[in-house]
Amino acid sequence: MNKRSHQQRFLLLCTLITLVFSSLLLSSCQSSKKRNTVFSADDLPGKIIGVQLGTTGDIFVSDYETDGSGTTVSRYNKGADAIQALKQGKADAVVIDEQPANAFVKSNPDLTILEEEFVSEDYAICVAKGNPLTDKLNDAIEVLMKDGTIQAIINDYIGDNATFSGYESPKDTSRTNGTLVMATNAYFKPYEYYDGGNIVGIDADIAQAIADYLGMNLKIEDMEFDSIITAVSSGKADFGMAGMTVTEERKKNIDFTTSYTTSKQVIIVRDNDSTASGLSFAEKFKMDFIKDARYTYLLKGLLNTIIIAFFAALMGVVIGFLIAVVRSNHDKTGHMKILNFICNIYLTVIRGTPTMVQLLIIYYVIFSSVHIDKIIVAILAFGINSGAYVAEIFRSGIMSIDNGQFEAARSLGLSYKTTMISVILPQAFKNVLPALANEFIVLLKETSISGYIGLNDLTRGGDIIRSITYDPMLPLIGVAIIYLVMVMGLSQLVKKLERRLRSNEQH
Repeated sequence: MNKRSHQQRFLLLCTLITLVFSSLLLSSCQSSKKRNTVFSADDLPGKIIGVQLGTTGDIFVSDYETDGSGTTVSRYNKGADAIQALKQGKADAVVIDEQPANAFVKSNPDLTILEEEFVSEDYAICVAKGNPLTDKLNDAIEVLMKDGTIQAIINDYIGDNATFSGYESPKDTSRTNGTLVMATNAYFKPYEYYDGGNIVGIDADIAQAIADYLGMNLKIEDMEFDSIITAVSSGKADFGMAGMTVTEERKKNIDFTTSYTTSKQVIIVRDNDSTASGLSFAEKFKMDFIKDARYTYLLKGLLNTIIIAFFAALMGVVIGFLIAVVRSNHDKTGHMKILNFICNIYLTVIRGTPTMVQLLIIYYVIFSSVHIDKIIVAILAFGINSGAYVAEIFRSGIMSIDNGQFEAARSLGLSYKTTMISVILPQAFKNVLPALANEFIVLLKETSISGYIGLNDLTRGGDIIRSITYDPMLPLIGVAIIYLVMVMGLSQLVKKLERRLRSNEQH
């Protein structure tokens, strides 16, 4: 009867998920289309403008926020998110670079690009202040511009004769001068984007040509656009290349090479005359997950998420247990005052600051000059964060045990250590098990911010698919369902463990 009840609840939950999923699809297909009201740059004041955070478009439209026209600038981590806001009527226009705009409009026939140019710009490579690498990159760019290599690469991706075949490195090139690490944001087609699991595009090919000229290997690190300058400045990357425009504001914090190409910012709006119909669910599913085996982005991200969550949880339990023992000992006996003071500082700082800020500080500040695996950084960050919460969970469990049991055990001649291990902790663990399970569930979901240091976790796997297909819905729902299944499985395991503990008590 109990097993059947569990099955019924599971089926009910699956039914609810299906209904919600179907409702989302239905509302997406049947929602009324909002009319476009922006036909030139003169119409932007007073409107809602979508931009990608930290881009040139963000810099230039910021002036509209302070001109008293009532303009709202909505900033998104990815251009695809700004485009989706535009399609849903949450933005009136999107200002973005011309070539990515062309890719967005090609995949979204209900959008169009205004003929008016918003602003022109020069793209260059960013390098840390005072880094001698700048001169080497400038020499390489000059040579590659003169021999036509850079223009050939650009022509391969832009224009009517574009083949997207990609640049091929000479096989006889000597690579004895080390490795160049390039920071980019691979959601910017055709400059950098994912294809077949690799980062390709104009910038990726130009960077490879530069590495070939310098006799070096190339390693490309994908991260959020607004993290590129931070990564370069902190030494996590040798240079940044992501269709990056040279601006006076950026030059205060970073150096730039000579420009290797020019582009322009354009305005994307809804097309009032569009009659394009959307893809069916089956077509979207095939495009998002089946074509080119794009589901593997989720699988690879899922593996990293599980690794991070598992080892961070172990680390959190160890840290939390040690701190709980110190604090509970101080509460009971008044001893360990110095250690208790240190533990209180740790708890205050960790619980009082956002997890994402801690992750960025550990990666870009503490390990700024150390090349360390990003998974290890994530484990350390989430483990340290979890330890603060686990400590209070353990401490509350220890303090919940009646003090008479402690005194009785000591009166029987048991040492403090033996009393804690054999009498107090087993009961405390049983009492805090549900809270510990909830903390692990929270930790599992918190790992979704790992993408801010360029780590490909489950959430970022969905982001990569969105950047390729420009479909914001199915990849996100797919990621959500995977998280939900993991949480449900963990919850069932905890319930079984709780039942077994209660069964042992009865015996």
